[in-house]
Amino acid sequence: MSRSDVEQVRKPRRRDAQERRLKLVDAAQHEFAAHGVDASLESIAREAGVAIGTLYRHFPTRLDLLLAAFQPRLQEFLVGADRALELDDPWEGFVAYLEHLFGMQAGDRGFNDFLSRRFPGNADTERIHDQMCQQIEDVLSRAQEAGEARSDITNADIVNLIWSNGRIVDATSATAPMAWRRYLHLMLDAYRAERAHPIPEPPMTSEQLYDAMVHLSEVR
Repeated sequence: MSRSDVEQVRKPRRRDAQERRLKLVDAAQHEFAAHGVDASLESIAREAGVAIGTLYRHFPTRLDLLLAAFQPRLQEFLVGADRALELDDPWEGFVAYLEHLFGMQAGDRGFNDFLSRRFPGNADTERIHDQMCQQIEDVLSRAQEAGEARSDITNADIVNLIWSNGRIVDATSATAPMAWRRYLHLMLDAYRAERAHPIPEPPMTSEQLYDAMVHLSEVR
């Protein structure tokens, strides 16, 4: 067989492999959105029309598939967060950030799970979560420095709010899909500086928050 003949054989194989990968990513996006990050990989392979072994050849671990499936959502999230930071009014930026974040939570159960958990040992997910935490710190500190947000709110309080919103979304998505906005704005009133009053419990430390997010990734 000549070199050109070999290349002609390789190209269709590469195209077939790429098509299978795209089908797997599309199926994963659908299944993760509907059932969360613990969705059945067998169901994903079946929806994509491939064997489970083919899925593992393309994505050796669940995290590999999660990252491929969530890439467009992560990009959308990070871009929206940057836009919130660019708003002139620090409080409006804070509100816009949380509106954008919670809106994305409401539309995708898997993305909600991904934001709520930590996956230690994976550099890509750690980098994404570190970036998210830095954005929260930036948007919150702007509002605090402007005297708009109470000074004792921390990153951990915002992540706890993300967890709370996730449960609200789970409970109301079928009957009142926009209910989360009411509870977000009720909490935002509590975060205003003029509403501040002493709180009997200190905020979680960074270490406690990290461990709690890891724990969520271990619970099945």
